[in-house]
This record gives sequence, structure tokens and C-alpha cells, in this order.
Amino acid sequence: MVESVDLSRVHLVGIGGAGMSGVARILLSRGAVVTGSDAKDSRVVLALRSMGAKVAIGHDAANLSLAGEPPTVVVTSFAAIPKDNPELVEAQRLGIPVIRRSDLLAKVMEGSTQVLIAGTHGKTSTTSMTVVAMQAAGLDPSFAIGGQLNKAGTNAHHGSGRVFVAEADESDASLLTYAPDVAVVTNIEPDHLDFFGTPLAYFKVFDDFAALVSDTLIVGLDDEHAAALAKRCLDAGVGCKVVGYGTEQACAQHPSVPAAAVVSGVETTASGSHFSVALASGEVEVDLQVPGLHMALNAAAAIVAGACVGGDPQALARGVSDFSGVRRRFEYKGEVVLQPGTEAVQVFDDYAHHPTEVAAVLKASREKVEQKGSGRVIVAFQPHLYSRTIEFQHEFAEALSAADKVVLLDIFGAREEPVEGIDGRIIAGKMTTSVVYQPDFSQVAATVAKIVRPGDIVLTMGAGTVTMASEEIVLALQERAGA
Repeated sequence: MVESVDLSRVHLVGIGGAGMSGVARILLSRGAVVTGSDAKDSRVVLALRSMGAKVAIGHDAANLSLAGEPPTVVVTSFAAIPKDNPELVEAQRLGIPVIRRSDLLAKVMEGSTQVLIAGTHGKTSTTSMTVVAMQAAGLDPSFAIGGQLNKAGTNAHHGSGRVFVAEADESDASLLTYAPDVAVVTNIEPDHLDFFGTPLAYFKVFDDFAALVSDTLIVGLDDEHAAALAKRCLDAGVGCKVVGYGTEQACAQHPSVPAAAVVSGVETTASGSHFSVALASGEVEVDLQVPGLHMALNAAAAIVAGACVGGDPQALARGVSDFSGVRRRFEYKGEVVLQPGTEAVQVFDDYAHHPTEVAAVLKASREKVEQKGSGRVIVAFQPHLYSRTIEFQHEFAEALSAADKVVLLDIFGAREEPVEGIDGRIIAGKMTTSVVYQPDFSQVAATVAKIVRPGDIVLTMGAGTVTMASEEIVLALQERAGA
């Protein structure tokens, strides 16, 4: 934790990223001088400039002078930005403090009632639902989300209320930077082992996070490791209230954890799903615009978190029902009627990049197809990181095999260097469904368009560049329809 830092002039390296841009928006709203740099121009960068930020494209030591005088602090992501970045080197030469984005967010949240959403999966969706629910309850929270709310069109906001809602990212243990009053742990499943080394070390960071919670810890009981965390906290007598949420079966399996929300009657509908949530104050009905049991559970967590800071449960439920999604979380990209009189092909894009996430999204897609009564599930999947692909190759193959047909892209290495002899085929060879390995990104849309039949649901899936293929697939289907 950074004890003291001057936030009057802040320079953010990689300012166009989801996390960085959100904190930049809040700083600008509070009157700080904000500068930054990014590798390329984008809509996010343009929006920040319109708010008053000075942003350079490309990384250069001279960028520290964008505001006319040096910044009081430089912010970076140690995972995404190399240590030899010229702006970081120049900051060190000038003696300017260099801190992580999580350190900055912790300082920005000081003085607020902090609601932090943690877990291996579902952080962005749950954080987003929590924000929308609280807004509907009149709380006007400040928030910083790792994705863009479809309805609000932004990833951050400086609210007038006392509550600040944010994601707590465990990938580099930065969640331990915060001082949560209320915290949600959606689930815990070994990930980011390139940083933690062992599953045990990964589990421990959540125990350490739970120990920081001052008021209420809210835990998903449908996940065995999260439920185990709740029980450890109760046994240890941690200094906060511990409650759970989940399906009727999960809550019954863990009677020692007080159930704050019990989800039942989940039904897939044409627009998403409908279900009931039993709270201590009574039952609420939710009509969610995004499908899947995992999303219903996220909604329950959001309602409980909102209630913990004074939100009316009925208003919170109405807010969640109004939630229209987050960019890249089962995001609707378009639909095309291939032949007159046939059902349209629908195209969605999703950020899922871990086997459990892939399985959950495909399950929701299958339910959507079954509700329609026809069609198949077609997936274009891009593995993310060599380390994750090697570690979970069998689990990825099993999860993807729930689709009817898969177009498998090559691995998106992101911050990692290629590993000799390793590509997307290590997953393809273990799958039990029809799969086409397509390493040429420029041919992905055409490959998918040839496979698709009327009524199919098409998903582009992964944390890398595959998102760009979703709109190309829509165009390729339109060309096929017009041929």
C-alpha cells in the first residue's frame, strides 16, 4: 500500500487500457491534471482527450512533459508494461514515484464505503450489475470496472454517493492493496499460475483478501473453493460478517454459512433469463437480459452487495433487471438472415478465456438454442497465453467440445513469448467435437461463414484479438446472404 502520493498531476502509461482509462476518468472528474500514453489511438483515448487529458501515442521519455511540468506520480501496470519503458526510466531518473494502477485506485477510493468484487470468474459482470443495481436504488456510486457498461457507455464514474464499487484483481495479488468494507468472492479456481506458481499460493491470496474485509464478506456457495473460504473465515472468527449466496442446492450443502440470497427457478427466456432470489427481507423476481445460471448468480451477489450498503432490495432487483450487459460479455454483435424465410444467425462476442468461463458461456448458449427450438452453437476460440493453454489444454478441450463446431485460432501470446512447438493444435487434438484449426486470422471470418447454417448462434471467444473477428463474421454472413 502506498502511504502518501500527490494526485494533482498524474501520468498513466497505457492510459487506453480498461483499468487505466477508468481511473483516469475519475481523476479528471475530480479536477486532477491527467496525462498519459498508449501504443495506439482508440475511441477510449479520444474520449479521455475530450475530458481534458493530454495523451501521446507511442512511449517516449518526453511524454512526461505533456502538461508542461513533470507529473507528481507515474502509474503503470507491472504485468503489461515492461520495466525498460522509456517513461518509467525517465520517471526513475527524475525521482518521480512510480506506482501500480491498483495503488492509485486504492488512494482514489479512500474515504468511501468500498465494495470490492473479487473471484476468478465473473468479476466484471458482477461489478457492473452491482453498479446498475445501486444506481436504480438511488445510491449513485463511484465505480471503476474492467469493462464498458453497455447502458452507461463507460467504465468509470465519479458519483455523488458515499459508495465506491470496483473490481479486485487477483492476477498479481493487487487485490491486497484495498481496504474493502464489503467484498464479494464469486468463485476461486487456480489461474495465473505463471505469477503464483502453485494453486495453494493462489488460494491463499483470497484468504488474505478476506482478512481485509471490515464489514461483510459475501461468498458464492456454488463454487467449492469459495465455499471453503467462507467456512475457513467462520472457523477463524474473522472480524467481519460472512454470508453466502447461491442455488438452493448449494446453500443446502453448506448450512454453516448463512445464506443471504438463494436463487431458484432459473428459466431461459428469449431475451435472457427469469428467476427468483430469496433474501432475508423477502423474495424478489429478476428478469435478466443476459442468459445463464452463472449470470443469475452474479445478479444475486450484486443485490446482496447493494443491500449491505443500504439499497432497497426491490429497487436493486429492478436495477439488475435493467442491466443490458458489458462489452465482450455475451455481447450481441448482429444477426443475418441467410435465406428468406429462415431463422437468423446471431453473432455474439465474449471475453471467456478460462475453461470454466468457456463452459459457462457455452452452457448458456446451448440453453438459448434449445429455447429457440433449432440451431447449433458455433465457436471461434482464440487461446490466451501460452502458459494458460499448456496448463489447461485438457480442460479447454473438454469445455469447447460442448459446442457443435469450433474454429480454433492460434494462441494469443499477449505478454508472453512464443513457446516452440506449442500452438492451438494442442487443444484441437483433444477435442471430441468437430474442430477446424485456423491459424490465419485473416481467414477466420470466411471459415466461420462457410460452416454456419440458419438459426445458429455464433460466438467469438477469448481475451485477445478474436473480438475483431465478430464484426467481420457478420459482414461475411451478409455477403453470403447477398450472393
